[in-house]
Amino acid sequence: MAPLPPVDERTLRAAGARRVNPGSPTTPQVVATLREIAAESPALVALFDATAVAGERHLLSAWAHLGRSRARGETRLRDRGAEFALYVAGDDQLPRALQKVGVRADAEQFVLVAERPLDPVALLPRFQLAPDPTAYPRPVDEGTLDRLGIDSVERSTVPPTAWEALVLERVALVDLSAPAGRGATTKT
Repeated sequence: MAPLPPVDERTLRAAGARRVNPGSPTTPQVVATLREIAAESPALVALFDATAVAGERHLLSAWAHLGRSRARGETRLRDRGAEFALYVAGDDQLPRALQKVGVRADAEQFVLVAERPLDPVALLPRFQLAPDPTAYPRPVDEGTLDRLGIDSVERSTVPPTAWEALVLERVALVDLSAPAGRGATTKT
C-alpha cells in the first residue's frame, strides 16, 4: 500500500474521543451538533463509533471515493456527511450504514472527522467529548470487521495483516452500486 500523506498535509483529519459523561451526547444531540456545524461551515464533519473505524486509510479512502463520486455527478444523498457514512460503512443504504458506523448509546469511544479549516480536536467540546488517543487510530480487529459486516468466511481468505484491505475493498464497492435514482427502476 502507498504511504499515507503526512498528517499536516491532509485536508481530512480525525481525532479519537471518549464520552465525558455516560450516555452523553445522545444520538439526537450528535445530529443537532452536526447540523449546527454544517450551517456554520461547508467543511465536512462526521462522528463515528471508534469500533467501526479501521484506521487512517479507511477514512481517507472513504473520503477520496466520496470526492470522486461527487466530482462525477453521482451524488447519492444531499448531505455530504451522510454520504461519507455510506463509504465508511461500505454500504449503499443509509440506515444500514448508520447501524454499522453510527453513534450508539452504549459506545464509549468515537472518531471525529473534519475537513480543513476545521480542527477535529477543537470541535470535541461541542460534542461533549474529550480527546482519547487510544480510540483512533487503532489496528483492525475482528470486532471492527464484525461491525462492518465482514464475516469469518471473508476473513479466512487473507491473513490478519491484510484485514485492512478487506475494509478498503468494501469502501470501493460502494462506487459499484447504483446511486439513488440511477438504478434499474429509473423511468426512461
